[in-house]
Amino acid sequence: MPRHTDEEPKLDGESRATGDGLVVKVRRIHRRDLNRVWEFLKLCFRDVNRETVEYQRPRSKKRFLEVYEEEGVEQLLFEVTTEDGDVVVGYSECTFEILGEDNWMNERYFSNRDMRPLFIEELAVHPNYQGQGIGAFLMEQLEHLAKIRGCTHLVLEVAENNESALHFYRARSFYKMDAAIFMAKRIVVGSELLPPRKLKKGRAPRKASAKGSS
Repeated sequence: MPRHTDEEPKLDGESRATGDGLVVKVRRIHRRDLNRVWEFLKLCFRDVNRETVEYQRPRSKKRFLEVYEEEGVEQLLFEVTTEDGDVVVGYSECTFEILGEDNWMNERYFSNRDMRPLFIEELAVHPNYQGQGIGAFLMEQLEHLAKIRGCTHLVLEVAENNESALHFYRARSFYKMDAAIFMAKRIVVGSELLPPRKLKKGRAPRKASAKGSS
């Protein structure tokens, strides 16, 4: 099935009522959605990005637009209809294979363990709509996609200091598989050049022979 079409293919379980009685619907993203989804993602990850070493979302709009054109990427949009029109309340981005030459994922790790993952590249819920079951709906939709595509696992990356996200995933039976951990050591600022240092004891250096002696 092509990623981007003029029609909006329906997904199983395409709607869900929120805590406020609103109904959240899911569909695949369209080109006309790109600008407002970009603004939505900046809003969702603004505070997280301030507290993490690595940006938790695409670091540029250019890269976000490139993702839309890539084959093999599923971009799903979750919306609710209000008096002011349709509001983006959730977004997910996933792939069924490791994409990109700069990807750090080791494909052999999964094949050696007979794992066929669905890779969750992005997951976001509008800050004003959290706690209403939208995040759970996103995860249920991704798990449904994984099942019908024959995947065995959902795999994602999350910052270790993103406590709210970690709590959300652990509550849904996610476990730590492997991780690259950013580490830092404080350096005492001083002179650029080190002071003289006494050598360790060893054999005395051989004396040079005197030249011109009789």
